[in-house]
Amino acid sequence: MTATLIPATLVFREDGTPYSPRFNDVYHSTFGAFEQAEFVFLHGNGLPGRWQNRRIFTVLETGFGMGVNFLATWAAWRNAPTRCERLHFVSVEKHPFSRDDLRAALDVVVGQAPHTSGTPITRLAHELADAWPMLVPGTHRLEFEGGRVTLTLAFGDALEMLPKMWLRADAIYLDGFAPAKNPELWSPAIFKALARVAGEEATFATWSSAGEVKRALEQNGFEYHKTAGFGTKWAMLAGRFAPRWRVRRYEPPLPLALAERHAVVIGAGLAGSALVERLAARGWRVTLLERHAAPAREASGNPAGVFHPLVSRDDSSASRITRAGFLYALRRWAALDAAAQACTQGAIEAPVRSHAGLLHLAADDESRAVAEALASFGYPEEFVRGVDRVEAESIAGVALAQGGWFYPRGGAIDPASLCRAQIAAASAFPGAQIDLRYGVAVARIARAGDTWQVFDDGGAPVAQAGVVIFANAHDAARAAALDFAPTRSVRGQLTLLDESPLASLRVPVIGDGYAVPLPGGVTLTGATYEVDDTDTALRDAGHVENLERVAHMLPGLQAVATNAAAGAWRGRVALRCVTSDRLPMLGQLGDETAARRDAQRLSGAWPLDLPRAPGLYGAFAFGSRGLVWAALGAELIASQLEGEPWPIERELAEQVDPARFLQRALRQRSL
Repeated sequence: MTATLIPATLVFREDGTPYSPRFNDVYHSTFGAFEQAEFVFLHGNGLPGRWQNRRIFTVLETGFGMGVNFLATWAAWRNAPTRCERLHFVSVEKHPFSRDDLRAALDVVVGQAPHTSGTPITRLAHELADAWPMLVPGTHRLEFEGGRVTLTLAFGDALEMLPKMWLRADAIYLDGFAPAKNPELWSPAIFKALARVAGEEATFATWSSAGEVKRALEQNGFEYHKTAGFGTKWAMLAGRFAPRWRVRRYEPPLPLALAERHAVVIGAGLAGSALVERLAARGWRVTLLERHAAPAREASGNPAGVFHPLVSRDDSSASRITRAGFLYALRRWAALDAAAQACTQGAIEAPVRSHAGLLHLAADDESRAVAEALASFGYPEEFVRGVDRVEAESIAGVALAQGGWFYPRGGAIDPASLCRAQIAAASAFPGAQIDLRYGVAVARIARAGDTWQVFDDGGAPVAQAGVVIFANAHDAARAAALDFAPTRSVRGQLTLLDESPLASLRVPVIGDGYAVPLPGGVTLTGATYEVDDTDTALRDAGHVENLERVAHMLPGLQAVATNAAAGAWRGRVALRCVTSDRLPMLGQLGDETAARRDAQRLSGAWPLDLPRAPGLYGAFAFGSRGLVWAALGAELIASQLEGEPWPIERELAEQVDPARFLQRALRQRSL
């Protein structure tokens, strides 16, 4: 179970230095926070010189604190005449500041920073504080400079979080409170985790020269040397990763070797549209193939869909993945809003969504138990809070059967508008190479040298690239010729009430069904859940079921539900694609032929042991959660292709790995 996140307490000493009463130590040297960051961590790692002419450079830090090291690194990147194309900064923090405390601390520290001729630190500090995430456990990805500077924050205990992160570090900042004050952050387990992800030429630097630090470095393959320390420190350590023996089972990620960064994305729904935008942001050439005449014509074409996190008593993998996806989606949508506002030609339209929150009513004993457990997780109220029936009704604007919990950042969105916005944003990137091809039905693929050929249903080749990503839901397993992809179709019928008694409903309400307010006083209700039923014709029985279930939550619908059989209701049918474990398929596909050939050796394989189909990836089987999984899934796949730090913990990525069912078959010796 995920530990409760306890924020840092902001205290200043008499000399104005930020201080931690929990660890009885200061956050930075009294000789200057930014001066220390530049002297110890930047110069100690040979920066900014080492990232010159690099496409991607990754810094890993062991304690974020107030973010001074990140801000100093970001400023150095901005001010360098030659710099890497994309800078990744990954940091772990067990006790993050609240947004207000971070802003207050940075106001003081930045005010003491020396004046430079480059970008003012003040501006960068304000951007960091404005983008600061909610204080919930897990990984948070923040993007600056149009995505060219990415901050990945892992909120949680470094002993637990660092071994779960998956990246290739080029430079390591060993920071944090003194070993005597916070020994866990300098323990052998931390250095072992660093050795797992250090790149071949990785360097490190730290202000500490304690004996236990030097021993841990040596024991895990790092060479160090002493240099003069900063301020009153006699010495500091710097060095590089140079193991004399094999110290890890798996090599950290590298970019996929390709002659050209060109990908074919199959499907223009939520998954495919997000992929096009995330790849285009990195300068990829993308060919989008869609069998319909426009994007978002299947499940993504519903009038609206709800988005919200998933809360469970044990904070399950599904809850953690959904929480990460929800928070990342909000960031991407905000970026689309900003892009639409900045686009004077109107080429990008902001996604149409609600901003007043979402209510989840406690429909059964399990839901009530979750609501009662919210306090134990310590989530901030901006993420979720419990509400009784009276408060819930004041939020909803209509009568409700019971209370539940409220997601202030949840809501409803028009999925088709989101797909269009993502594709338009991708096409608007400088130098974008986006080929949109509608009316192309993909039947199969075939290997052709180092690339993949894609064929339509008439047998004609329609595209060729080193990477093919299947984002076409039900057709993905067939087109990719996957035997170990147990997906099923689930029929979902929606009902639209044009003269709705719930016209005053202010926010989406979910529980045993859902009700979403639409413009013009229309209410969207739904949805049926009919497994292995692919009939897309509307059914009166489906309307009756929708109205009756929602009437149990919203009594104002009772009269309509009682006479539902006599109504001539509008509606829509879409087919959800789900897996047997209800989690999506996100990542590189397994090579089933190679796995069969080597099944005996692979019977105990872990995900990183599995043979992979070169250049083949999947983003499908989103079920009812495409809105909160699509953007994160696209970012995960783009990061895998580029050899960038993954946006979620590796153990969570393995939960959604498309090859997980192949791995289970190997372990069960059932190939």
